[in-house]
Amino acid sequence: NLFLHLDVYHMQMLEGHLAETLRANMDLLRHVQIAGVPGRHEPSVGEIHYPYLFNLLDELSYDGWVGCEYRPLGKTLDGLGWAEHYGIGGGGVASPS
Repeated sequence: NLFLHLDVYHMQMLEGHLAETLRANMDLLRHVQIAGVPGRHEPSVGEIHYPYLFNLLDELSYDGWVGCEYRPLGKTLDGLGWAEHYGIGGGGVASPS
């Protein structure tokens, strides 16, 4: 009954290999935590291409939680614009393509 919480921000900062790690540990994952790298801002800011990782999670039939732990660059609701593509309201920031 032990499962993993995968902090994508820290994994990228320490070692990378995000997609490979997700594939290798999918059966153990129940929570994926996201933030932009570097700076721990919105996931739409930085070097991680989250749309790719979200599509990979769907492809791998991930049914756990995806949580956010980041410091918005501006107002909180404006900082949720990245999530509109996924059905979460916000506004102000362009959706990923």
